[in-house]
Amino acid sequence: MKKLLLTLSCVVIFACNSNDDNSNCNFLFDAGVNLTVNLNLPQFSQLEFTGNGVYVSGQGNNGIWLWRASTSTLNAWDAADPSHPPAACSTLTDSGIGDIVVCGCDDANQYSLITGLSFGENTQPCTLQPYRVEFIGNNTYLVTN
Repeated sequence: MKKLLLTLSCVVIFACNSNDDNSNCNFLFDAGVNLTVNLNLPQFSQLEFTGNGVYVSGQGNNGIWLWRASTSTLNAWDAADPSHPPAACSTLTDSGIGDIVVCGCDDANQYSLITGLSFGENTQPCTLQPYRVEFIGNNTYLVTN
């Protein structure tokens, strides 16, 4: 019994790190988003096909990235790098490689529009800020937070 308690204590002590609160992930604010996406419109027609993305400016912190993950799933992510304070370089742009977006700052952080996770040489603990996507019928979606 003592060994079990000692083992559990060690696990708890080492699993709980005082640095769990990563202040580098608190740069984005909760921007009010209420965007209707009609796939019948030319600016969104690419989203009818799996594996395509569209950037929408004027929404969220630095715009929104929409990504057609599957025939039934549309992802919406804030287009601001969550690992940077707002700046001209922190808007995520298309890398030209599938679902990958990259920030224009010196560290060139990369994120997946499928998972929202950072990856690459400079992996960050922050993930992309997601938005809710609701299918409302007639090839139309509502993106909100």
